[in-house]
Amino acid sequence: MRSVPPWARAYIACVALGAIGCVAPALTLRTDWGAVALLALLYAGCEQLTRCRFVGARAPRGMAAFFPVLLAGVFLLPPAAAALVAVPEALLARVEQRPSGPRRIWRAGQLAVACWVGATVHVGLGGRELLGIGGPAAPDFPAVLAPAGAAALVFCVVIAVLDGGILLTAERLPVRTAWRGLFVRSLAPTWVHGLAGLMMAVLWRSPYGPLSALLVLLPMYISCWVFAQYHRERAAHQATIRALVQAVDIKDGYTRGHSERVGKASVLIAHELGMADERVEVLRFAGILHDVGKLGVPTRLLRKDGPLTPEERRIIELHPEYGHEMVRGIGFLGEARAAILHHHERLDGSGYPYGLTGRQIPEFARVVAVADAFDAMTSTRSYRRARPIADALAELKRCAGRQFDPQMVRALARALDRHGWHPSVTADEPEVPAPRGNVPPPGSSDPRGAASAPRAFPEQPAGTADDPSTALANAARSDAPIGDAAR
Repeated sequence: MRSVPPWARAYIACVALGAIGCVAPALTLRTDWGAVALLALLYAGCEQLTRCRFVGARAPRGMAAFFPVLLAGVFLLPPAAAALVAVPEALLARVEQRPSGPRRIWRAGQLAVACWVGATVHVGLGGRELLGIGGPAAPDFPAVLAPAGAAALVFCVVIAVLDGGILLTAERLPVRTAWRGLFVRSLAPTWVHGLAGLMMAVLWRSPYGPLSALLVLLPMYISCWVFAQYHRERAAHQATIRALVQAVDIKDGYTRGHSERVGKASVLIAHELGMADERVEVLRFAGILHDVGKLGVPTRLLRKDGPLTPEERRIIELHPEYGHEMVRGIGFLGEARAAILHHHERLDGSGYPYGLTGRQIPEFARVVAVADAFDAMTSTRSYRRARPIADALAELKRCAGRQFDPQMVRALARALDRHGWHPSVTADEPEVPAPRGNVPPPGSSDPRGAASAPRAFPEQPAGTADDPSTALANAARSDAPIGDAAR
């Protein structure tokens, strides 16, 4: 939203006008301006607290750390007054991204409308009476939970709907993706904030007065700080992985983007296998980092134009062990470390580094092996064009049971049939220079694998193209399927 498109400006203007319509009745009705000012000041102070470098880490982008204060206003105040609570902070807050004006107006309007709708629902369901507002009665538990939960729900819905609209108009996301996941991701946190806001409202109405409501905010702030720390650690993990992958890409530009594509294909397979989300994320890391051990291989070998000598092959075949040593101390990688070590193993025992067979090979390694070979065959290189997806799948199926786990191959086929294959292309990807010198022709065997020149057609040494035993031995050192060795 650096330069706001006309449609987005019109959308923001409509939300702002709607917010003005929501708060206008507060100017003519009998409004408890003391409660409005106190809640607005409390909300502004809490939001500023999350930005204080001395106090703690900032909450993740898009996370409203102190919705409990807004929801307390929804429960305590009439709709028009509740809509005013968020406006001062939203209009006066420091905005890091430009243009700041439309962003402030948008945020103020969005929160005002959401608070007004939530308070309207709460009033309509008799929530204020159940809280004892307007009379001497004590809060009626558990009856008070129903209107409070409904108000929090519609508050969440309005936030999600308006957020999707701004993504559609300002960020120009497609209609089918603009609202995807917005409501589901925010529902549980909003309900938790709603419970905290309800506790604030009850304490506010208690004999101890508004100051007692501050007691609710301390554990809420601690939980938000912990959550922010978790996201900061997660961002550090992502940065570590990006740095490692960029280092591999810089060392060998032949397969720039290969690691990310292997990670994407691995995730497709994982979803088809029904893996838990936590394991899917770790498997993505495994796919992205599977060739990080190439950093330990001399660059001259990765970029060598001609065939490799047996000694050079042995050096390059150490890269899974190099990679495992590099990441063994990174605790969050978990099972990914085994995949990095064993992704060149083959079901028939002809792989490396340990010649494991069948189920001895870790599940993650069997997934990454299929994803790696698939991208190797479907990626264009300077010396050959990419193979069609159908041909690559046919080759994977032909080699299933010997080189690849048939279950993983079937899962990839189902995923591609359902979702297709749309690998992202890096915008700043440089042109791959044409190989010089004695370049192995299409059909060459190269243990440098998919990190330098993944071959869909591994080469045979002179005079051995028709020797099946020699072909199989050469293909066992390649990232390509074994069947390609005879081609």
